[in-house]
Amino acid sequence: MSLKFCVQWYFGDLFYQNNLNFTDDANHVGFLLLDELQRRDAPAACAAFNEKILSKATIQEHQSDISQSLAYQAFAGRALPVQAYYIDDGIVTYDIISKSLHFLSIPLGFVELPVLCTQSSTQNEPFNSHATPANQLQVASSGNTYVGYRNQKSFRFLGIPYADPPPRFVYSELYSPVGQTINATAYGSQCAQSGSGSENCLFLNIQTPYIPKQGDKSDLRPVMFWIHGGGFTGGSGADSLSDGSNLASREDIVVVNINYRLSTLGFLAIPGTNITGNYGIADQITALEWTIKNIASFGGDPNQITIIGESAGAGSVRTLLGSPPAIGKYQGAVAMSNLGGGIDLGINGDYATTYSSYYTVNESYAVAGQQIFKAAGCNQTVLVDQIACLKAVPALKLVGLSTVARYVVQDGHFVNTEELIVTQQNPGTAHVPVIFGNVANDGASFSTYPKTPVTSELAGIEASLGISSAYAQSIIDSGLFPYYDTGNVTLDSFNVSQRVATDIQFRCIDQATMFAASESDAFASSYYYQMDRSINGYDPNNLGGPPISPGYPNGNPNLPYFKLHGSDMPWVFGTLSTLRDANDLYSEQLVSGYFAEFVKSGQPNPSLAYLQARGYQKTIDAVKQTGPWNEVGSGGAEGSMKLMDYPAMTSGFLDVPQCAFLNYSLSYYIEGGK
Repeated sequence: MSLKFCVQWYFGDLFYQNNLNFTDDANHVGFLLLDELQRRDAPAACAAFNEKILSKATIQEHQSDISQSLAYQAFAGRALPVQAYYIDDGIVTYDIISKSLHFLSIPLGFVELPVLCTQSSTQNEPFNSHATPANQLQVASSGNTYVGYRNQKSFRFLGIPYADPPPRFVYSELYSPVGQTINATAYGSQCAQSGSGSENCLFLNIQTPYIPKQGDKSDLRPVMFWIHGGGFTGGSGADSLSDGSNLASREDIVVVNINYRLSTLGFLAIPGTNITGNYGIADQITALEWTIKNIASFGGDPNQITIIGESAGAGSVRTLLGSPPAIGKYQGAVAMSNLGGGIDLGINGDYATTYSSYYTVNESYAVAGQQIFKAAGCNQTVLVDQIACLKAVPALKLVGLSTVARYVVQDGHFVNTEELIVTQQNPGTAHVPVIFGNVANDGASFSTYPKTPVTSELAGIEASLGISSAYAQSIIDSGLFPYYDTGNVTLDSFNVSQRVATDIQFRCIDQATMFAASESDAFASSYYYQMDRSINGYDPNNLGGPPISPGYPNGNPNLPYFKLHGSDMPWVFGTLSTLRDANDLYSEQLVSGYFAEFVKSGQPNPSLAYLQARGYQKTIDAVKQTGPWNEVGSGGAEGSMKLMDYPAMTSGFLDVPQCAFLNYSLSYYIEGGK
């Protein structure tokens, strides 16, 4: 029996009772659940995957893991309340009412029953997962065959080309070759960025718990479509922090991670030419189109896709929510730490604002047009000659220049408004469920910790935020950003500064977006959160994490520390590689469950029945203690949000008076006030 034949006719689920505790993985066992077969065909079906029929001894040794997985199978309606399965020693049944396993030796060889096979891979992390002759599998889709593999937790298909390699400054189109056998066992190149990458980079990765029979469109799983961050100048879909294996196995969803063109190659726009920008955004839409066309072959539901991204990925989500070619290609959206306002009062230096308010092509060119030509040595006097010169510049040189293009622009096709319209219902805004949120100290990653100690709060705020003395004094005089005196003036003034930066760059625009949308019903529903527990993140100031204390060799998360930009991804994807205390694990389980449920149902509250079927007791405890994550509008004038920790607490919107002050103050100083 060939492997290809096996996948076409027999395939099903990879079960692994994943508690997200990587230190405990060796104590757990997974199994393959194949479609219904007669007893005589079961050994060969398992052998096609280089596995054996699961034994009674293995089930007894790992009874909790296996019975919990079978309980979920029954809860999901994929098995009878009392379901029999073929195993090596006869038959095992699971009774969802009594929550018990029973072993039988009744000779039912002529009856077709699902088959339980061993799952011998112990590759439990992205860094130790790789294809071997024993763990590979094939999936056919749209005229091509994709060779992937399984690790301990999911089926993995990496480096899938979703588009034909486009010429420079040309929009991508769906991958067109057919009859290909595509090796999807290793990541493709990341898109060209400072120091590394390639122009041939339009690849995506899939992690899935389920491969259906070829052509079978039943029982497909919801899809999380991840768009990486990196300022539109860096990053890739191969980041281990956003690897989907843990989430796929724990929450029974399919995860897709994509690359898209970056920097000048992804965003250059030149007025009066056919170089109109937004190539990176167009790539994201092309990847969505590939996903819609092919994901059912990998177990995913093309009609239940949630787009999600962090930082520039969140900016991408915000863009796609108002992009006519994208609307209708997804059913939900999550924006994690979208940037929306700036602290640099120079009109052209307002870095954060460009992620939520889009330049015209002329404005983008004024900021990053002739400067790019000059830096590239393309100093011809005729624009068409400059463009021809630029097309010949090596990719890595082009994206490494002192000035690059990294701005979403109003090109009239992919983006045709200055900003996302949420103050009213609008056909140009996707009417889907949406989550926005931020990390508690996002702005600490974008403020400058003074290199030399300062002697006053005023000097510290000026230095950290790069603002005038008058503006810094107005922040102090407002009394809205208290100065906490630890005896370290530099640290304490930076703490004030990062709070201002968090509000003005992240919180204020995103809370306002979700509140306005909840009032206008621009989105089908609106949710907001703040991450109050984190680890690592973008740390250009070398702030570090929480201090070490007795019993906490990896830092004590119960002591004050800065929760930095980008540090939320391990909680959403369940990829924490360091556990400082038990609540790190419990909060990771809780938060990933919220986001996965949103992917499944368009709202973030898993049912108690689901949690009980999965055996997720710590999440049950937290949900019972603090109640549901409510829509923004349920909080009245103060909004409503979840503060993510263990447990996650319900709150009204934070820093509403501070946001009102900063909006007024920013306008005042830009307009020339004293």
